[in-house]
Amino acid sequence: MPMAGLGRGEEFGNQADSTEDVEAELALADSDERLPWLESDDDIEPAGVDTGRIVVFAAVGLLVIVLLLGVLWWALRDDSGQELVADGSVIEAPDAPYKTRPDNPGGLQVEGTGDTSFEVAEGKEIDGRIAGSGEVVAPSIDRDQQAGAEGEEASAPAARGVGIQVGAYSTKEQAEAGWNTLSGRFDTLQGRNHRVVQGIADSGTIFRLQALAGSVEEADTLCRALKAQGGDCQVKR
Repeated sequence: MPMAGLGRGEEFGNQADSTEDVEAELALADSDERLPWLESDDDIEPAGVDTGRIVVFAAVGLLVIVLLLGVLWWALRDDSGQELVADGSVIEAPDAPYKTRPDNPGGLQVEGTGDTSFEVAEGKEIDGRIAGSGEVVAPSIDRDQQAGAEGEEASAPAARGVGIQVGAYSTKEQAEAGWNTLSGRFDTLQGRNHRVVQGIADSGTIFRLQALAGSVEEADTLCRALKAQGGDCQVKR
């Protein structure tokens, strides 16, 4: 009996010791060790950022941008502001003519181009002569007869009417000879009265040859007809 009681006491003692050991292990596990399968997602720490790699990538990108900007500046830079330095060299003249007259100059043909009346008004001295002949027309009367005629004209009153200027000459003799030439060349001047008006220009004394019309309207009509035949005129109002 005593032996049997002792055996049950030892058994109870062993169970108590085992319980204490289990509780101690559980307490140790809770305090020092964390089981992965018992951890939640919130307990997982995020992976750290590699700062060194980010710095390297940023530096490489900045270097590429600087290189691109440098290439663009070099390609688009303006060299016109650079100062040219004279080296003292001589430019050789070309063998071909510097200016050549074109075969077909073209351009607008302005009415009145080459008119002698406008040149005389500007003070230029123009000798009256037939175009293309190259010869000065001599007076149709001798000087003795012309001198007598001039005396008669001086005493006679000047012809009246609206003047249509058809030329200007350096002498009165040339003006009279010019009228003979023009009246024989243009039908509109045949049988019409004329006069020679003396004037002063920058180049000196000039003699204006004018055909006469009865009115301004008749003078305009006569001038248009003369231009249609290839002549030149200007109505003096």
